[in-house]
Amino acid sequence: MIECMFDGVDDAGVVDAIAVAARDQNALCARELAAVGELYARRAPEDDVDRVNWAIDGHENVVAEVGAALGISRGRARGRLRYAVALRERLPRLAEVFARGLVDFRLMAAVVSRTELVEDPVLVAKLDAAIARHAPRWMRLSEPKLFERIDMWVMRFDPAGTRVPGERAEDRYVEIGSTAAGLAGVWAQLHAADGMALDRKLDALAATVCVADPRTKQQRRADALAALAAGLTEMRCQCDSPDCAAGQRRPATDVVIHVLAEQAIINGDTQLPGYLRNFGPIPAATVREMAATAKIKPLVLPSTNPERGYRPSAALAEFVRCRDLTCRFPGCDQPAEVCDLDHTVPFPQGPTHASNLKLLCRYHHLLKTFHLDWADRQLPDGTVEWTAPSGLTYTTTPGGSFFFPVLAASTGAPKWSRGNETPSIARELMMPRRKRTRAEDRRYRITTERRINEKRLAEQQLARQGRKHSAGCDPPPF
Repeated sequence: MIECMFDGVDDAGVVDAIAVAARDQNALCARELAAVGELYARRAPEDDVDRVNWAIDGHENVVAEVGAALGISRGRARGRLRYAVALRERLPRLAEVFARGLVDFRLMAAVVSRTELVEDPVLVAKLDAAIARHAPRWMRLSEPKLFERIDMWVMRFDPAGTRVPGERAEDRYVEIGSTAAGLAGVWAQLHAADGMALDRKLDALAATVCVADPRTKQQRRADALAALAAGLTEMRCQCDSPDCAAGQRRPATDVVIHVLAEQAIINGDTQLPGYLRNFGPIPAATVREMAATAKIKPLVLPSTNPERGYRPSAALAEFVRCRDLTCRFPGCDQPAEVCDLDHTVPFPQGPTHASNLKLLCRYHHLLKTFHLDWADRQLPDGTVEWTAPSGLTYTTTPGGSFFFPVLAASTGAPKWSRGNETPSIARELMMPRRKRTRAEDRRYRITTERRINEKRLAEQQLARQGRKHSAGCDPPPF
């Protein structure tokens, strides 16, 4: 199909198609953000005085609706809203250039970020006009060069509004994610001293096995990191010699991981993968190796009868966590370990039963509980249908059922009280309150950063005056 699309088109035509498609892509991205900005304006979350101090305020309600519509995470949806509001309220000239497809998302995002500290509306308008005029010629620039161009215009209109990099020591992080079947990648940035200490510690642990250990040094260092996480001071040698005097690795007692697997995998009757919670699929061979020393606990399928109290039993809670795996709000992937068990129909009108329980992270639990313009309906197989404030619906299915179909089986449709159909505010939850409103918090951050810049500029000015004074009082000899 793709080959037929360009039949009879010469090279110049193909290149022209590339350029046209790129402009169309940029224009569609601009249209998406314009629609997000329009939704924000219609919701007018800043005017919602009753919720202005809520942690999950009207602004976050719009974030949730954008995230559900796009099927993306809360963080990405919040970023979309940030850009949309900036283009609509601060940078309309740049928005026009973006809508014509002359700049891309990367350039637009850089401009929004690098101009955030400029507050004077007159200066913002001048800056917007100047950048919009020159921005199409900046598309070819690398990120550092692009920042230089934007900062040049910011410094021309408002030197105190120039973004200055913070201390590099603030950029510390550790990330862990799936890279291949049964393997996890670890990416980290630490204090220099901590990094060197970790490097030495891994070497020391890797050296606790005998010389006959078949692993390479890099493999031993990788296994040493796991031993370090388990609180061990030595590694188990893999030479398989009964006379080996190297340390024997003890099972970890302070770290617990949960692996879901069918009995057939453990028995060796199938090569289907298991599932490591908060990680992903792992090979059957790895599951069997873990099972040799692990505590195996059968997952109890729930009864068709509802439980009497509000809090589910341990068995029912474990089933729901294994069935759902993550938060059930559209686009959210917060793991089961940090999620609440939510009654879809609030208790006591709704029963404590698998067909009325699902996982919600605390953020989306609060959103559903206090923002009653969201509605959810749960089916007996665990499917949840969400209705957004716009009236659009979004469906989420249990993550566990994708790997283990038995978890998608219907758990029945228990009866519940019809005495009160109006959702009630959950007694066990209280909406956290902000110390400052969102607007106050933004002003505080901008003011703080501007003060740092103003102090730096004043010190630079004094230094220049000092150099001039020194040159005037003590001229070089001739």
